[in-house]
Amino acid sequence: MTEIKVDFNRPVIRGRELEYIQQAIDNGHISGDGPFTKKCHTFLESELGVPKALLTTSCTHALEMAALLLEIQPGDEIIIPDFTFVSTVNAFVLRGARPIFLDIRPDTLNLDESRLEAAITPETRAIVPVHYAGVGCEMDAIMEIADRHHLAVIEDNAHGLFGKYKGKSLGTFGSMASQSFHETKNFTSGEGGALLINDPILVERAEIIREKGTNRSRFFRGQVDKYTWVDIGSSYLPSDILAAFLLAQFEQRQKIQLHRRQVWEMYYAGLNDWAQARDVQLPQVPGHCEQSYHMFYLLLPTLDLRQRLITYLRERGIYSVFHYLPLHLSEMGQSFGGKRGDCPVTERVSDQLVRLPYHNALTSAEQEQVIDLLQQFPF
Repeated sequence: MTEIKVDFNRPVIRGRELEYIQQAIDNGHISGDGPFTKKCHTFLESELGVPKALLTTSCTHALEMAALLLEIQPGDEIIIPDFTFVSTVNAFVLRGARPIFLDIRPDTLNLDESRLEAAITPETRAIVPVHYAGVGCEMDAIMEIADRHHLAVIEDNAHGLFGKYKGKSLGTFGSMASQSFHETKNFTSGEGGALLINDPILVERAEIIREKGTNRSRFFRGQVDKYTWVDIGSSYLPSDILAAFLLAQFEQRQKIQLHRRQVWEMYYAGLNDWAQARDVQLPQVPGHCEQSYHMFYLLLPTLDLRQRLITYLRERGIYSVFHYLPLHLSEMGQSFGGKRGDCPVTERVSDQLVRLPYHNALTSAEQEQVIDLLQQFPF
């Protein structure tokens, strides 16, 4: 078995994570909405300027809450990029919605806003842009189209925490946005997420849905003398132990983001000439976008080269991965009418993309190994 020299991902202790977990236990409150959860809410609200942030057990669950808040019904249509994780679509399909898969831009791999208006029908209820790799979608165009057609915008910002589009934080454009704190993300609690609520009208119902359909939050604020079942909902609260870990990560925001920026820039500087000479596309970041430095990927010219490169690296102890098969060609996607040729950019990119090792403990020496091996790869 090949010795692993460079992990694709590695969870890392960055600050007071273990101390805070112990504090959570000592507090006698390790279920949801304890002191650390509330501090995470305050941090996100303050840093992003959103009216309300609510931690959830996953980004998937944040999207499910958004679908419930929009009162998505069977037959409603939701426009999503074809190149995304299944959670983006599942949250709405669970409510009976029909997904409309939109192709992506060949530069940023984000939803292609030039195709958006043609996809809107009388049944369209919402647009769900995904800020791929933490690079902002063209939100001016998306919001203008959405406003003109009276459609909700829900940002899937799983990759993009602290990224910006034209100086405005990703996750603050639509009525709601989802965040991910999975172990592969810049800031992690292992599993976890958050729903950002930019429309204050939605806040109270969001609290109810998150608390199993009860008005428990109002009870704890002293607004009612008892709480009861008042709406549909589920249990979307993460343990305060997870929030304790996450808060410690948030406190190291500057250090984490600086490290990730250095990793991204080292890859780019070390591979730019090599990539240009071999028709390999590196990540593209428009000048009006400030990325979150979530990942670094290559687009190889062919599927065969991509597969050979992954094998070549793995045989030398370097773990790289590909991701996202076209949703419209999946078994579920085809059940909604998807067929080959519907989203040609997605179909091509899905065959070409490889993600390089990228995590908060990656060293420059490890990166040099990756870069050196790439430069020796026989095309």
